[in-house]
Amino acid sequence: MPEGADSPVMSADVEWFTAIVREHSTALVRYFARRGPRQDAEDLAADVFVTAWRRRDDVPREAVLPWLYRTAGFTLANHRRKHIDLPVDEVPEAGAVRVADDPELSALFDAELRGALASVGERDRQILLLHAWEGLDGAELAEALGISRSGADAALSRARKRLREAWGERMSF
Repeated sequence: MPEGADSPVMSADVEWFTAIVREHSTALVRYFARRGPRQDAEDLAADVFVTAWRRRDDVPREAVLPWLYRTAGFTLANHRRKHIDLPVDEVPEAGAVRVADDPELSALFDAELRGALASVGERDRQILLLHAWEGLDGAELAEALGISRSGADAALSRARKRLREAWGERMSF
């Protein structure tokens, strides 16, 4: 027999969900606002919370925010794909460079740094931005990326190294 809305289990789920929405909604809206049109940020954040509710048994209670960021990455990728009219056989393997479309990067960084970030590749850029903008490192970064802690540490180290190298190559002064 399905549990009703009055059951203790459902009540605990509702309380848990209400708490994570209150605690993390601002962070998710900011995540999306930094990466795309501001008018889409709240809707995309709501999509992430819908996924969290639907998959509430899969959300690690000790790492909710990293799980939300990982889901946000998938949600954003799906959202962007909706706006790209490409036949499947023409979709690039590594993803298109989207630095020019990112309003926060455009506002915060000069052309040299934007170019350096663009040259490191989308995965490295994702790692660097999760670390710099969202403040994730260690276990949280690993959870958001879906890899081990040591893998996340190594990926962050490699991404930083590639950014330093790209920045050094682009220095014009």
